[in-house]
Amino acid sequence: MNASASQFLEKAALKSFDPEHRKRLDFNIDKYDQAVILGKLQYRDIELAKRRAANLKGKVINKLDTYLLEFQKNFEKRGGKVIWAHSGRDAQKEIMQIIKKAKARVIVKQKTMVSEELEINEVLEKNKREVFETDLGEYIVQLEGEKPYHIVTPAMHKSKEDVSDLFHRKFGLPENTPPEEITKFVREKLRSEFIRADVGITGANFLVADVGAVALTENEGNGILTFAFPRIHIVVTGIEKLIPTLEDLDLFYPLLATFGTGQRLTVYNNVLFGPKKANEPDGPEEMYVILVDNRRTELLKFQEQRKALSCIRCGACLNECPVYRSVGGHAYGTVYSGPIGSVISPHLLGLREYNHLSFASSLCGKCTEVCPIKIPLHELLLYNRKEAVSRKYSSFLWRRMVGAWKYAMLHRWTLDRPGPALKNRTIRVFGKKLWGPRRELPKMAQKSFKELWKERQSIS
Repeated sequence: MNASASQFLEKAALKSFDPEHRKRLDFNIDKYDQAVILGKLQYRDIELAKRRAANLKGKVINKLDTYLLEFQKNFEKRGGKVIWAHSGRDAQKEIMQIIKKAKARVIVKQKTMVSEELEINEVLEKNKREVFETDLGEYIVQLEGEKPYHIVTPAMHKSKEDVSDLFHRKFGLPENTPPEEITKFVREKLRSEFIRADVGITGANFLVADVGAVALTENEGNGILTFAFPRIHIVVTGIEKLIPTLEDLDLFYPLLATFGTGQRLTVYNNVLFGPKKANEPDGPEEMYVILVDNRRTELLKFQEQRKALSCIRCGACLNECPVYRSVGGHAYGTVYSGPIGSVISPHLLGLREYNHLSFASSLCGKCTEVCPIKIPLHELLLYNRKEAVSRKYSSFLWRRMVGAWKYAMLHRWTLDRPGPALKNRTIRVFGKKLWGPRRELPKMAQKSFKELWKERQSIS
Protein backbone atom coordinates (compact mmCIF):
# COMPACT_ATOMS: atom_id res chain seq x y z
CA MET A 1 0.00 0.00 0.00
CA ASN A 2 1.43 3.39 -0.99
CA ALA A 3 1.81 6.40 1.30
CA SER A 4 -1.24 8.28 -0.05
CA ALA A 5 -3.53 5.30 0.52
CA SER A 6 -2.16 4.74 4.03
CA GLN A 7 -2.70 8.39 4.95
CA PHE A 8 -6.23 8.28 3.56
CA LEU A 9 -7.13 5.23 5.66
CA GLU A 10 -5.57 6.75 8.77
CA LYS A 11 -7.34 10.10 8.42
CA ALA A 12 -10.61 8.48 7.36
CA ALA A 13 -10.64 6.23 10.44
CA LEU A 14 -9.85 9.18 12.70
CA LYS A 15 -12.63 11.40 11.32
CA SER A 16 -15.26 8.68 10.89
CA PHE A 17 -15.24 7.93 14.60
CA ASP A 18 -15.05 11.54 15.76
CA PRO A 19 -18.63 12.29 16.91
CA GLU A 20 -18.07 16.06 16.98
CA HIS A 21 -16.84 16.04 13.39
CA ARG A 22 -19.81 13.98 12.23
CA LYS A 23 -22.17 16.26 14.11
CA ARG A 24 -20.82 19.39 12.37
CA LEU A 25 -20.91 17.88 8.90
CA ASP A 26 -24.42 16.50 9.38
CA PHE A 27 -25.66 19.84 10.68
CA ASN A 28 -24.19 21.88 7.82
CA ILE A 29 -25.12 19.44 5.06
CA ASP A 30 -28.66 19.01 6.39
CA LYS A 31 -29.14 22.77 6.08
CA TYR A 32 -27.92 22.51 2.50
CA ASP A 33 -30.31 19.64 1.76
CA GLN A 34 -33.28 21.66 2.99
CA ALA A 35 -32.25 24.67 0.89
CA VAL A 36 -31.84 22.59 -2.27
CA ILE A 37 -35.37 21.21 -1.94
CA LEU A 38 -36.67 24.79 -2.04
CA GLY A 39 -34.29 25.80 -4.83
CA LYS A 40 -35.57 23.04 -7.10
CA LEU A 41 -39.09 24.41 -6.89
CA GLN A 42 -38.20 27.06 -9.48
CA TYR A 43 -38.09 24.33 -12.13
CA ARG A 44 -41.09 22.97 -13.96
CA ASP A 45 -38.95 20.15 -15.43
CA ILE A 46 -35.57 19.91 -13.73
CA GLU A 47 -34.61 16.72 -15.57
CA LEU A 48 -34.98 18.54 -18.87
CA ALA A 49 -32.66 21.32 -17.64
CA LYS A 50 -30.10 18.73 -16.53
CA ARG A 51 -30.23 16.91 -19.87
CA ARG A 52 -29.75 20.19 -21.77
CA ALA A 53 -26.76 21.10 -19.59
CA ALA A 54 -25.24 17.63 -20.00
CA ASN A 55 -25.61 17.79 -23.79
CA LEU A 56 -24.02 21.25 -24.00
CA LYS A 57 -21.07 20.38 -21.77
CA GLY A 58 -20.62 17.07 -23.57
CA LYS A 59 -20.45 18.90 -26.90
CA VAL A 60 -17.82 21.27 -25.51
CA ILE A 61 -15.64 18.53 -24.01
CA ASN A 62 -15.70 16.56 -27.26
CA LYS A 63 -14.64 19.66 -29.26
CA LEU A 64 -12.60 21.37 -26.58
CA ASP A 65 -9.82 22.58 -28.88
CA THR A 66 -12.30 24.38 -31.15
CA TYR A 67 -14.06 26.17 -28.29
CA LEU A 68 -10.78 27.14 -26.59
CA LEU A 69 -9.50 28.82 -29.74
CA GLU A 70 -12.85 30.57 -30.24
CA PHE A 71 -12.70 31.90 -26.68
CA GLN A 72 -9.11 33.10 -27.11
CA LYS A 73 -9.87 34.90 -30.37
CA ASN A 74 -12.90 36.72 -28.97
CA PHE A 75 -11.32 37.57 -25.59
CA GLU A 76 -8.17 39.03 -27.14
CA LYS A 77 -10.28 41.15 -29.51
CA ARG A 78 -11.24 43.26 -26.48
CA GLY A 79 -7.72 43.77 -25.19
CA GLY A 80 -7.37 40.79 -22.88
CA LYS A 81 -4.56 38.28 -23.08
CA VAL A 82 -4.81 34.49 -22.97
CA ILE A 83 -1.88 32.48 -21.61
CA TRP A 84 -1.68 28.69 -22.04
CA ALA A 85 -0.19 26.74 -19.14
CA HIS A 86 0.56 23.09 -19.84
CA SER A 87 1.50 22.21 -16.27
CA GLY A 88 0.93 23.60 -12.80
CA ARG A 89 4.51 24.82 -12.72
CA ASP A 90 4.00 26.68 -16.00
CA ALA A 91 0.96 28.42 -14.52
CA GLN A 92 2.90 29.39 -11.39
CA LYS A 93 5.70 30.82 -13.51
CA GLU A 94 3.31 32.86 -15.69
CA ILE A 95 1.53 34.33 -12.66
CA MET A 96 4.81 35.31 -11.00
CA GLN A 97 6.08 36.91 -14.23
CA ILE A 98 3.00 39.14 -14.39
CA ILE A 99 3.33 40.07 -10.73
CA LYS A 100 7.08 40.77 -10.93
CA LYS A 101 6.68 42.84 -14.09
CA ALA A 102 4.03 44.94 -12.35
CA LYS A 103 6.19 45.15 -9.19
CA ALA A 104 3.12 44.09 -7.27
CA ARG A 105 3.45 43.47 -3.52
CA VAL A 106 -0.18 42.91 -2.40
CA ILE A 107 -2.50 40.36 -4.04
CA VAL A 108 -6.16 39.72 -3.25
CA LYS A 109 -7.85 36.46 -4.28
CA GLN A 110 -11.40 35.40 -4.84
CA LYS A 111 -12.24 31.79 -3.99
CA THR A 112 -10.88 29.53 -6.74
CA MET A 113 -10.19 25.80 -6.54
CA VAL A 114 -7.72 25.96 -9.44
CA SER A 115 -5.50 28.30 -7.41
CA GLU A 116 -5.56 25.69 -4.63
CA GLU A 117 -4.60 23.07 -7.21
CA LEU A 118 -1.64 25.25 -8.23
CA GLU A 119 -0.73 26.20 -4.62
CA ILE A 120 -0.69 29.86 -5.62
CA ASN A 121 -0.72 31.15 -2.03
CA GLU A 122 2.40 29.17 -1.18
CA VAL A 123 4.17 30.41 -4.32
CA LEU A 124 3.29 34.05 -3.60
CA GLU A 125 4.35 33.84 0.04
CA LYS A 126 7.61 32.16 -0.96
CA ASN A 127 8.27 35.14 -3.25
CA LYS A 128 7.59 37.50 -0.32
CA ARG A 129 4.22 38.80 -1.54
CA GLU A 130 1.24 39.49 0.69
CA VAL A 131 -1.78 37.47 -0.40
CA PHE A 132 -5.27 37.70 1.10
CA GLU A 133 -8.15 35.31 0.54
CA THR A 134 -11.29 37.45 0.35
CA ASP A 135 -14.00 34.78 0.59
CA LEU A 136 -14.90 34.49 4.28
CA GLY A 137 -14.59 30.70 4.37
CA GLU A 138 -11.29 30.76 2.47
CA TYR A 139 -10.00 33.52 4.74
CA ILE A 140 -10.80 31.40 7.79
CA VAL A 141 -8.91 28.35 6.51
CA GLN A 142 -6.03 30.58 5.35
CA LEU A 143 -5.70 32.02 8.87
CA GLU A 144 -5.80 28.50 10.31
CA GLY A 145 -3.14 27.29 7.87
CA GLU A 146 -5.50 24.67 6.43
CA LYS A 147 -6.81 23.66 3.02
CA PRO A 148 -10.47 24.05 1.98
CA TYR A 149 -12.69 21.28 3.31
CA HIS A 150 -15.32 21.44 0.60
CA ILE A 151 -15.52 22.69 -2.99
CA VAL A 152 -18.23 25.26 -2.15
CA THR A 153 -17.97 25.65 1.64
CA PRO A 154 -14.26 25.75 2.58
CA ALA A 155 -14.80 25.98 6.35
CA MET A 156 -17.69 23.50 6.60
CA HIS A 157 -15.83 21.52 9.27
CA LYS A 158 -15.64 24.43 11.71
CA SER A 159 -18.23 25.45 14.25
CA LYS A 160 -18.94 29.07 15.14
CA GLU A 161 -17.05 28.46 18.39
CA ASP A 162 -13.98 27.34 16.41
CA VAL A 163 -14.12 30.47 14.27
CA SER A 164 -14.57 32.72 17.30
CA ASP A 165 -11.57 31.08 18.97
CA LEU A 166 -9.50 31.58 15.80
CA PHE A 167 -10.20 35.32 15.64
CA HIS A 168 -9.57 35.62 19.37
CA ARG A 169 -6.13 34.06 18.88
CA LYS A 170 -5.22 35.92 15.69
CA PHE A 171 -6.71 39.36 16.26
CA GLY A 172 -7.62 39.58 19.94
CA LEU A 173 -11.37 39.68 19.40
CA PRO A 174 -13.36 38.85 22.54
CA GLU A 175 -14.03 35.20 23.21
CA ASN A 176 -17.38 33.92 21.87
CA THR A 177 -17.66 36.81 19.41
CA PRO A 178 -20.88 36.22 17.41
CA PRO A 179 -20.62 35.43 13.68
CA GLU A 180 -22.15 38.78 12.70
CA GLU A 181 -19.38 40.68 14.50
CA ILE A 182 -16.68 38.49 12.99
CA THR A 183 -18.10 39.07 9.50
CA LYS A 184 -18.14 42.82 10.10
CA PHE A 185 -14.54 42.71 11.35
CA VAL A 186 -13.37 40.76 8.27
CA ARG A 187 -15.23 43.08 5.92
CA GLU A 188 -13.54 46.17 7.39
CA LYS A 189 -10.12 44.54 7.43
CA LEU A 190 -10.25 43.31 3.85
CA ARG A 191 -11.61 46.58 2.42
CA SER A 192 -8.25 48.22 3.10
CA GLU A 193 -6.46 45.32 1.39
CA PHE A 194 -8.61 45.71 -1.75
CA ILE A 195 -7.53 49.35 -1.95
CA ARG A 196 -3.86 48.46 -1.42
CA ALA A 197 -3.83 45.53 -3.83
CA ASP A 198 -1.93 45.72 -7.11
CA VAL A 199 -3.25 42.42 -8.49
CA GLY A 200 -6.53 40.53 -8.13
CA ILE A 201 -6.74 36.81 -8.84
CA THR A 202 -10.03 35.03 -9.52
CA GLY A 203 -11.15 31.78 -11.02
CA ALA A 204 -13.89 31.41 -13.62
CA ASN A 205 -17.17 29.60 -13.20
CA PHE A 206 -17.66 29.64 -16.96
CA LEU A 207 -15.72 30.77 -20.03
CA VAL A 208 -18.13 31.90 -22.75
CA ALA A 209 -16.71 30.97 -26.13
CA ASP A 210 -18.83 33.00 -28.57
CA VAL A 211 -18.15 36.37 -26.90
CA GLY A 212 -14.83 35.65 -25.18
CA ALA A 213 -16.15 36.42 -21.68
CA VAL A 214 -15.42 35.23 -18.15
CA ALA A 215 -18.50 34.53 -16.01
CA LEU A 216 -18.16 34.72 -12.23
CA THR A 217 -20.78 33.91 -9.61
CA GLU A 218 -20.52 34.55 -5.86
CA ASN A 219 -22.49 35.45 -2.74
CA GLU A 220 -20.33 37.92 -0.83
CA GLY A 221 -19.35 40.65 -3.30
CA ASN A 222 -15.65 40.01 -2.73
CA GLY A 223 -15.24 38.87 -6.32
CA ILE A 224 -16.38 42.23 -7.68
CA LEU A 225 -13.89 44.04 -5.46
CA THR A 226 -11.12 41.62 -6.45
CA PHE A 227 -11.30 42.56 -10.13
CA ALA A 228 -12.59 46.16 -9.79
CA PHE A 229 -9.96 47.72 -7.50
CA PRO A 230 -6.56 46.29 -8.57
CA ARG A 231 -5.13 47.50 -11.86
CA ILE A 232 -4.30 43.94 -12.94
CA HIS A 233 -6.79 41.06 -13.00
CA ILE A 234 -5.55 37.48 -13.45
CA VAL A 235 -8.10 34.74 -14.13
CA VAL A 236 -6.78 31.25 -13.38
CA THR A 237 -9.02 28.53 -14.75
CA GLY A 238 -9.07 24.99 -16.06
CA ILE A 239 -9.44 24.49 -19.81
CA GLU A 240 -12.72 22.62 -19.27
CA LYS A 241 -14.78 25.59 -17.99
CA LEU A 242 -16.16 26.54 -21.41
CA ILE A 243 -19.76 26.91 -22.48
CA PRO A 244 -20.73 27.68 -26.11
CA THR A 245 -22.76 30.92 -25.92
CA LEU A 246 -23.71 33.79 -23.65
CA GLU A 247 -27.34 32.64 -23.74
CA ASP A 248 -26.28 29.36 -22.11
CA LEU A 249 -25.70 31.20 -18.83
CA ASP A 250 -29.48 31.33 -18.56
CA LEU A 251 -29.30 27.56 -18.09
CA PHE A 252 -26.08 27.15 -16.11
CA TYR A 253 -26.34 30.00 -13.58
CA PRO A 254 -29.60 28.73 -11.99
CA LEU A 255 -28.38 25.10 -12.02
CA LEU A 256 -25.18 26.07 -10.23
CA ALA A 257 -27.08 28.14 -7.67
CA THR A 258 -29.74 25.48 -7.05
CA PHE A 259 -27.37 22.55 -6.60
CA GLY A 260 -24.53 24.55 -5.05
CA THR A 261 -26.37 26.45 -2.30
CA GLY A 262 -30.09 25.90 -2.85
CA GLN A 263 -30.63 29.44 -4.17
CA ARG A 264 -32.73 30.43 -7.15
CA LEU A 265 -29.80 32.53 -8.33
CA THR A 266 -26.49 33.41 -6.72
CA VAL A 267 -26.37 36.96 -5.32
CA TYR A 268 -23.62 38.37 -7.55
CA ASN A 269 -23.24 37.30 -11.18
CA ASN A 270 -20.69 39.11 -13.33
CA VAL A 271 -19.70 38.66 -16.95
CA LEU A 272 -16.30 40.18 -17.78
CA PHE A 273 -15.30 40.99 -21.35
CA GLY A 274 -11.72 42.14 -20.77
CA PRO A 275 -9.88 45.13 -19.28
CA LYS A 276 -11.60 48.48 -18.94
CA LYS A 277 -11.98 50.70 -22.00
CA ALA A 278 -10.88 54.32 -22.24
CA ASN A 279 -14.38 55.61 -21.44
CA GLU A 280 -14.95 53.29 -18.44
CA PRO A 281 -14.33 54.64 -14.92
CA ASP A 282 -13.31 51.41 -13.17
CA GLY A 283 -12.03 47.91 -13.74
CA PRO A 284 -8.55 46.51 -14.37
CA GLU A 285 -6.12 48.12 -16.79
CA GLU A 286 -4.79 44.68 -17.74
CA MET A 287 -6.62 41.35 -17.75
CA TYR A 288 -5.12 37.92 -18.25
CA VAL A 289 -6.78 34.52 -18.54
CA ILE A 290 -4.43 31.63 -17.75
CA LEU A 291 -5.82 28.42 -19.23
CA VAL A 292 -4.52 25.55 -17.12
CA ASP A 293 -4.18 22.05 -18.51
CA ASN A 294 -2.27 20.34 -15.69
CA ARG A 295 -3.05 16.80 -16.98
CA ARG A 296 -6.66 17.51 -17.97
CA THR A 297 -5.82 16.44 -21.51
CA GLU A 298 -4.65 13.13 -20.05
CA LEU A 299 -8.19 12.67 -18.72
CA LEU A 300 -9.55 13.53 -22.17
CA LYS A 301 -7.91 10.38 -23.53
CA PHE A 302 -10.39 8.21 -21.64
CA GLN A 303 -13.68 7.95 -23.51
CA GLU A 304 -15.78 7.51 -20.37
CA GLN A 305 -13.87 9.34 -17.63
CA ARG A 306 -13.61 12.50 -19.75
CA LYS A 307 -17.27 13.12 -18.89
CA ALA A 308 -16.07 14.26 -15.45
CA LEU A 309 -14.62 17.37 -17.10
CA SER A 310 -18.22 18.59 -17.51
CA CYS A 311 -18.35 19.27 -13.75
CA ILE A 312 -19.46 22.81 -12.78
CA ARG A 313 -18.14 22.47 -9.18
CA CYS A 314 -21.50 22.75 -7.43
CA GLY A 315 -20.47 20.29 -4.68
CA ALA A 316 -23.79 18.41 -4.74
CA CYS A 317 -22.11 15.01 -5.02
CA LEU A 318 -20.03 15.69 -1.90
CA ASN A 319 -23.07 16.60 0.13
CA GLU A 320 -24.91 13.42 -0.80
CA CYS A 321 -21.98 10.99 -0.61
CA PRO A 322 -22.09 8.75 2.51
CA VAL A 323 -18.30 8.37 2.37
CA TYR A 324 -17.63 12.13 2.26
CA ARG A 325 -20.18 12.70 5.02
CA SER A 326 -18.25 10.24 7.13
CA VAL A 327 -14.57 10.98 6.45
CA GLY A 328 -14.78 14.69 5.51
CA GLY A 329 -12.75 16.65 2.98
CA HIS A 330 -9.22 16.63 4.40
CA ALA A 331 -9.00 12.82 4.50
CA TYR A 332 -8.76 12.65 0.70
CA GLY A 333 -5.44 14.50 0.70
CA THR A 334 -6.36 16.22 -2.59
CA VAL A 335 -7.83 19.55 -3.68
CA TYR A 336 -10.91 17.90 -5.16
CA SER A 337 -12.62 15.56 -2.71
CA GLY A 338 -15.82 13.52 -2.67
CA PRO A 339 -17.06 11.53 -5.69
CA ILE A 340 -15.91 14.03 -8.34
CA GLY A 341 -12.49 14.20 -6.72
CA SER A 342 -12.28 10.42 -6.59
CA VAL A 343 -12.83 10.35 -10.36
CA ILE A 344 -10.54 13.19 -11.50
CA SER A 345 -7.79 13.33 -8.86
CA PRO A 346 -6.22 9.98 -9.83
CA HIS A 347 -5.81 11.32 -13.37
CA LEU A 348 -4.57 14.77 -12.34
CA LEU A 349 -2.14 13.48 -9.70
CA GLY A 350 -1.25 9.99 -10.95
CA LEU A 351 -3.34 6.83 -11.08
CA ARG A 352 -0.68 4.67 -9.43
CA GLU A 353 -0.50 6.84 -6.32
CA TYR A 354 -4.16 7.88 -6.04
CA ASN A 355 -6.23 5.01 -7.46
CA HIS A 356 -7.32 4.14 -3.91
CA LEU A 357 -9.73 7.11 -4.01
CA SER A 358 -11.78 5.39 -6.72
CA PHE A 359 -12.25 2.45 -4.35
CA ALA A 360 -13.39 4.73 -1.50
CA SER A 361 -17.04 4.57 -2.52
CA SER A 362 -20.12 2.55 -1.69
CA LEU A 363 -21.24 2.84 -5.36
CA CYS A 364 -24.72 3.71 -4.09
CA GLY A 365 -25.21 6.00 -7.11
CA LYS A 366 -26.49 8.99 -5.13
CA CYS A 367 -23.74 11.18 -6.61
CA THR A 368 -24.94 10.38 -10.13
CA GLU A 369 -28.55 11.01 -9.14
CA VAL A 370 -27.92 14.54 -7.80
CA CYS A 371 -25.42 15.74 -10.42
CA PRO A 372 -26.94 18.69 -12.36
CA ILE A 373 -24.83 17.80 -15.42
CA LYS A 374 -25.79 14.11 -15.23
CA ILE A 375 -22.22 12.87 -14.90
CA PRO A 376 -22.43 9.10 -14.20
CA LEU A 377 -19.95 9.37 -11.34
CA HIS A 378 -20.41 5.94 -9.80
CA GLU A 379 -19.85 4.35 -13.21
CA LEU A 380 -16.71 6.42 -13.79
CA LEU A 381 -15.34 5.21 -10.45
CA LEU A 382 -15.71 1.66 -11.78
CA TYR A 383 -13.87 2.59 -14.98
CA ASN A 384 -11.05 4.02 -12.85
CA ARG A 385 -10.94 0.82 -10.82
CA LYS A 386 -10.76 -1.27 -13.97
CA GLU A 387 -7.92 0.88 -15.29
CA ALA A 388 -5.96 0.54 -12.02
CA VAL A 389 -6.44 -3.24 -11.98
CA SER A 390 -5.49 -3.66 -15.64
CA ARG A 391 -2.26 -1.74 -14.97
CA LYS A 392 -1.59 -3.96 -11.92
CA TYR A 393 -1.42 -1.03 -9.52
CA SER A 394 -2.75 -3.21 -6.69
CA SER A 395 -0.39 -5.36 -4.60
CA PHE A 396 0.57 -8.88 -5.66
CA LEU A 397 -1.02 -10.33 -2.52
CA TRP A 398 -4.29 -8.52 -3.19
CA ARG A 399 -4.39 -9.77 -6.79
CA ARG A 400 -3.81 -13.32 -5.55
CA MET A 401 -6.62 -13.03 -3.02
CA VAL A 402 -9.06 -11.66 -5.59
CA GLY A 403 -7.99 -14.38 -8.01
CA ALA A 404 -8.68 -17.04 -5.41
CA TRP A 405 -12.07 -15.50 -4.61
CA LYS A 406 -12.94 -15.41 -8.33
CA TYR A 407 -12.01 -19.08 -8.68
CA ALA A 408 -14.16 -19.96 -5.67
CA MET A 409 -17.15 -18.09 -7.07
CA LEU A 410 -16.83 -19.87 -10.41
CA HIS A 411 -16.46 -23.36 -8.91
CA ARG A 412 -19.24 -24.34 -6.57
CA TRP A 413 -17.38 -27.27 -5.02
CA THR A 414 -14.86 -24.90 -3.39
CA LEU A 415 -17.69 -23.52 -1.27
CA ASP A 416 -19.55 -26.78 -0.69
CA ARG A 417 -16.70 -29.08 0.29
CA PRO A 418 -15.14 -27.33 3.34
CA GLY A 419 -17.17 -27.63 6.53
CA PRO A 420 -18.35 -24.57 8.51
CA ALA A 421 -15.47 -24.90 10.99
CA LEU A 422 -12.85 -24.68 8.24
CA LYS A 423 -14.69 -21.82 6.55
CA ASN A 424 -14.83 -19.80 9.79
CA ARG A 425 -11.15 -20.48 10.49
CA THR A 426 -10.25 -19.29 6.97
CA ILE A 427 -12.29 -16.11 7.43
CA ARG A 428 -10.57 -15.37 10.76
CA VAL A 429 -7.10 -15.85 9.25
CA PHE A 430 -7.56 -13.96 5.99
CA GLY A 431 -10.49 -11.64 6.67
CA LYS A 432 -10.04 -10.21 10.13
CA LYS A 433 -7.74 -7.36 9.16
CA LEU A 434 -9.80 -6.50 6.06
CA TRP A 435 -13.02 -6.52 8.09
CA GLY A 436 -11.57 -3.95 10.49
CA PRO A 437 -11.12 -3.80 14.27
CA ARG A 438 -14.51 -2.18 14.99
CA ARG A 439 -16.74 -4.82 13.43
CA GLU A 440 -17.39 -8.37 14.51
CA LEU A 441 -16.53 -10.99 11.90
CA PRO A 442 -19.59 -12.83 10.62
CA LYS A 443 -19.78 -16.58 11.10
CA MET A 444 -20.70 -19.10 8.45
CA ALA A 445 -23.91 -21.00 9.12
CA GLN A 446 -23.78 -24.71 9.88
CA LYS A 447 -25.68 -25.41 6.68
CA SER A 448 -25.45 -23.58 3.36
CA PHE A 449 -28.47 -22.29 1.47
CA LYS A 450 -27.98 -25.10 -1.03
CA GLU A 451 -28.14 -27.74 1.72
CA LEU A 452 -31.22 -26.15 3.29
CA TRP A 453 -32.92 -25.98 -0.12
CA LYS A 454 -32.23 -29.67 -0.77
CA GLU A 455 -33.69 -30.61 2.62
CA ARG A 456 -36.80 -28.51 1.96
CA GLN A 457 -37.28 -30.07 -1.46
CA SER A 458 -36.97 -33.61 -0.06
CA ILE A 459 -39.52 -32.85 2.66
CA SER A 460 -42.04 -31.47 0.20
